[in-house]
Amino acid sequence: MSIVSRLIVIVLFEDVDLLDVTGPPEVFSLARRETDEAAGYEVVLAAETMDPVTTGAGVRVLPDTTFDDLAVKSIDTLIVPGAVQVDDQRHVHPLTDPAVVERVRQLATRTRRVTSVCVGAHILAAAGLLDGKRATTHWSTARQLAAEHPAIEVDADPIFIRQGDVWTGAGISACLDLSLALIADDLGEAVALRVARQLVMYLKRPSGQSQFSVPLEQVSATRRIEDLRHHIMRNIAEPLTVADLAASAHVSERQLTRIFKNELGTTPHAYIESARVEVARHQLESTDATLERIATACGFGTVDTLVRAFRRRLDTTPTEYRRRFRTAPAPR
Repeated sequence: MSIVSRLIVIVLFEDVDLLDVTGPPEVFSLARRETDEAAGYEVVLAAETMDPVTTGAGVRVLPDTTFDDLAVKSIDTLIVPGAVQVDDQRHVHPLTDPAVVERVRQLATRTRRVTSVCVGAHILAAAGLLDGKRATTHWSTARQLAAEHPAIEVDADPIFIRQGDVWTGAGISACLDLSLALIADDLGEAVALRVARQLVMYLKRPSGQSQFSVPLEQVSATRRIEDLRHHIMRNIAEPLTVADLAASAHVSERQLTRIFKNELGTTPHAYIESARVEVARHQLESTDATLERIATACGFGTVDTLVRAFRRRLDTTPTEYRRRFRTAPAPR
């Protein structure tokens, strides 16, 4: 069987996230093993020079090649990882070195498909590769990406998004999901499934699978909205109308809507639905409760309402979600 050569280049630079760099090669190496080398993947780490690169975890990585050496090669897949700085308030700031951005821009012109992992999307954005496209990144920097690049439709919810030949992934561990999706695109679902089994992963968290988690959202700047958030989680089974929340916060309904928009970038109704989906997700993962019981406990009222919310938020159904992500023993 002839081997199709697929050169995969992972961009290296100082302070890069280690898992962004090491995760994809592991996935692609398993694809080679599961197909008796027929996958034809060749993964290389490329940097400005051949000097060791120190990752954000403090581990040094040796490049396989330089950017200049790639000038005469045709690249199948370019993977752009991310790097961050954390300030004294523990706020995350993505790093976008202009030299790295320029190298990515140059490499992209000779690449069949371009991908980013986590905050690597900020590098693709700075290189102009996401303009006019829908893209995702880690939830903690999504607002910054949208603010700095209004030409991009930023969606902080999915695990990964494909827009033609440009793919963007969310959190650091999503590099594994993204790599599996690339393998499925190249070699089919059956091969990707075998690789996922070797990784002891689900195949596959759908691209619409949410990285959103209500308790993990950025902390609001005001005590009032934080009190409302806790009130919602404590009373998730109740109707929780806008009028009820406004009364709890001692503000008008219009002012409440404005507060949610300014502080959380969403509406009270959308936030409540997301919170209910989050609670339902945990119950589906860890309990044997029926859909009827979960719908009631989470404030959806009916199973139909629960299903519609899951389709809107996660692009899947509660039954499918439980099948993929269940951690509790299945009922006898």
